[in-house]
Amino acid sequence: MPLHRRFGTLAISSILFSLIAGCSSPPPPIRPNLPPSESDLVLLKTTAALCDRKPDVLKKVPPKTFTVRAWGSGQELVYSAAQSPSHADESYFFDEDGMLVGAIFMFPSGLDLEPYPVLRKTLLALKPQLEFYLNVSQLATKANMDSSAIFDTGDEKTTVEYLVTGNREHMILLTASFTIDPYVRLFSPYRREFLDRLRQPAGGKSGMKIESQGSEDKEPFVSLQQFARGQTAQLAYCKDKDYDIAADAYQKSITSGFANKVWMAEAHHRLGVSLDAKGQFEKAKAEMLQSLAIRPNVPEVMNNLGAVHNKLGEKAAAMSLFEKAVILRPNYAMARYNLAEAYEPTNPKRALAEYETFLALVEGIPEEEGRVARVKERLKVLKKP
Repeated sequence: MPLHRRFGTLAISSILFSLIAGCSSPPPPIRPNLPPSESDLVLLKTTAALCDRKPDVLKKVPPKTFTVRAWGSGQELVYSAAQSPSHADESYFFDEDGMLVGAIFMFPSGLDLEPYPVLRKTLLALKPQLEFYLNVSQLATKANMDSSAIFDTGDEKTTVEYLVTGNREHMILLTASFTIDPYVRLFSPYRREFLDRLRQPAGGKSGMKIESQGSEDKEPFVSLQQFARGQTAQLAYCKDKDYDIAADAYQKSITSGFANKVWMAEAHHRLGVSLDAKGQFEKAKAEMLQSLAIRPNVPEVMNNLGAVHNKLGEKAAAMSLFEKAVILRPNYAMARYNLAEAYEPTNPKRALAEYETFLALVEGIPEEEGRVARVKERLKVLKKP
C-alpha cells in the first residue's frame, strides 16, 4: 500500500485558476524553480517529440509496427518491446486533433539504471512523490521485495515521471511517462490501468494484483481529456493559441459532464474566456454567469466577467464585479488594474490609488513589465495639477 499519497502534479486549485489577466489567457505558468531533469537515457526523442503531429511521428516509425487503440476521443499507438529501439513497451497518445500529448515507456522486466549515471543522479536529487510496494511478475523476486517510488520532473510546459524500484544503490526503471502539463493527471505511472499493464504485460503471466493500488478518475475520462485539450489550446502549450479548439474542447467537457462542481464551474468559465477571445461577448457572458451560478464568489470569474461587461458597454456591472473581486481577494493585481481603469473617467483619485496598489502587488514580476509601464504613464497624467 502507498507509504506517501500523491495528490497529483496539478491539483485542482492550480489547474483551475490560472486565468487572471482580464479575459486574456496568460502563457503557460512558469515553474519558478525547475527540478533537476538531466538524463542520459534517451527515450521519447528517438521517435517523436511532444506536440508532434501524428503524420510526423509515423514518418519516423513505420505505421505497420503499431497497434492502434481508442483513447477517449483520441488514439493510442502501441509499439511492442520486441520492435522498439528502447526495448520498452511504448505507447504514444494523440488527441482528436492528431497531436502527441503524452507517451509511456514500460519495462515489465525492469531496466537497470547502472549504465545511466546522469539519470541516477537526477533521481537521487528528487524527492519521491509516492512510495508503495508493487509486485511485477517479470521482475526478480528480490526486486519485488523493494519499495517502488515515483519521481517527477520536467520543464516549463512538460512533466516527466519515473516509476523506479530497488534501492538507492541499485535502481530499476519500470515506467517513464512524458506529457504536456495539462494532461499530467492522465499519465501518472500510478494510474491503475498503467500498473495493470506492468503486472500483466502482453504475452506474460500476471503479477500480484492489489485492488487498492492505483489511482482512478472520479470524473469521466473524456471530460478530463477535453478539459486538458482546451487548456493546451487556450494557453499555447503547443505553438500558438487556438481559441476555436479551446471552445470546442471545453464545450465537449461540459457536455460529457463532471461530478465535482468545481470542474464544471471552471469549464464554463474557460469556455467563456475562449468565446470572449473569439469576440462572442454575449455567449462569453452567459458562460461566466453559469460558472458563478454553480460556484459563486470566485474572484477570477468575477474579474473576467467584469471585463466582458466592459466590452459590452455595461460599465456599472463591470465596476461592481471588479469591486467584488478585490473585496474577496485584496491582493488580486489584475482586478485592481481593471478597477483603476473603470474608475479613471469618473473618480481619478480612486483610480490613482488602485493603480498604485497594482504596482505594489506586481513589483518584480517580469511578465507585468508592459502593463507596469502603461500604469506609470497613467499615473503621470492623473497626478498633474
